[in-house]
Amino acid sequence: MEVFESNVDNLKSQMRKGVLEYCILSILDKKDSYTSSIIAELKKARMIVVEGTLYPLLIRQKNQGLLSYRWEESTQGPPRKYYSITQKGRQALKEMDIAWRDIVESIDLIRNEQNGNY
Repeated sequence: MEVFESNVDNLKSQMRKGVLEYCILSILDKKDSYTSSIIAELKKARMIVVEGTLYPLLIRQKNQGLLSYRWEESTQGPPRKYYSITQKGRQALKEMDIAWRDIVESIDLIRNEQNGNY
C-alpha cells in the first residue's frame, strides 16, 4: 500500500506542476501581484508551491511575453516586484480555459463510460 500512496503523491505532484502556469495567469488576471501574494493564493487553493518552483515559471512566462513586471516601494521592507498579465497572456489564458474544459470533459466522458453511464 505504501508504494501505491507514493505513486499517487508523485502523480498529484506532476499534475500540479502541469497546471501551475495556468493558475499563475488566472491569479494575475484578477489583479497584479508579487511573488509572496501569488504563493498565498496558490496555498489557499491547496496548490502548495515554494518560491524556488514559482520563480522559473514567472521568468518563463515573462520571456514568452505573457507577463510583465514593475517594482513598487513597500512600507514593510525592500521594493516588491509586481507581476501583471499582458494582452498576450490574456489570450493564452483564454486558450488554456478552452483546453482545460476540453480535458475535463474528456475525462468525465471516460469516467462515466467506465461506470456504465453513457
